[in-house]
Amino acid sequence: MPRVEGLIIYNPAAGPRDVKRELRRVRRELARRGWSVEIETTHRAGDATDLAWQAAREGLDGVWVAGGDGTVSEVVNGLVHSETALGVLPVGTGNVWARQLRLPVYMLTHPFRLREAAIAQAEGQVRSVDVGWLNDRYFLLWAGIGFDAQVTTELEPRDRRTKRLGPLPYAVAAITLAREFSGVRTHAVLDGRAVRGRTLLILVSNIQLYAFFPVARRARLDDGLLDVFIFKGLGLSYILRHAAKLFSGRHLGDPQIVQRQARQITVWTEKPVAVQADGDPGGMTPASLRVVPRALRIMVPPQAPPTLFSAEE
Repeated sequence: MPRVEGLIIYNPAAGPRDVKRELRRVRRELARRGWSVEIETTHRAGDATDLAWQAAREGLDGVWVAGGDGTVSEVVNGLVHSETALGVLPVGTGNVWARQLRLPVYMLTHPFRLREAAIAQAEGQVRSVDVGWLNDRYFLLWAGIGFDAQVTTELEPRDRRTKRLGPLPYAVAAITLAREFSGVRTHAVLDGRAVRGRTLLILVSNIQLYAFFPVARRARLDDGLLDVFIFKGLGLSYILRHAAKLFSGRHLGDPQIVQRQARQITVWTEKPVAVQADGDPGGMTPASLRVVPRALRIMVPPQAPPTLFSAEE
């Protein structure tokens, strides 16, 4: 069996509890499958990017992220345009990337799921996927401009006690903000086509899921396109209407929701509004976004939906 070299980057601030013991079990499982893996722990924001960049520079075959979607995003920023593949050991709060790939997600009552996730990816295949670029950083999942970004800005970063509450703090913050957020006049240009109006949220997605919901069903990870949703309207009634349609899957075809696919998006707003990338605060508008085709190598487990990909590899 050929020797495969990798690194586990562990963010101890992610998720509800420390999982170092379980990660050592993961390392043993990977060793049985030919992987030689070290474990490195992050201590501050940016460490995961630095560790991933160094791993790619050294030519490691894979980097496994033991953390949440924010840590995954940090690692992506260190791996883009390298041959080192991204794997995930989901121990965060949302674990959207892991859910998109249908990976088992760590739970306090099911710690063995980390080993299952590692085995599935080790026995899968490696593929190249797109990433997005927002202002000065890459994103893997999505970027948001407006309502959801404002919620993110008010909540992040969260401490471990708050993370134990799961999505509840987001729901509370969203309900509170919905009462006062009236939207903003926006001028967006999507591949040269202008869209103007008062908007509550602009969602630019690289994947099919938004949180736990299949919002961008046409999205493919390797199609060289970003899926854009512009939610128009003014105030609480529109926010509630959009939320109900979005989470029930009835948003497609709604005249108050502009839906496009684009390679490049630029957004200006009448007054600055918050921007988020992969669930982390990303500054304020104006925002410039573009797709970076097939710039990231990822480990794909056998159970990943085939509809995530548009091409054979």
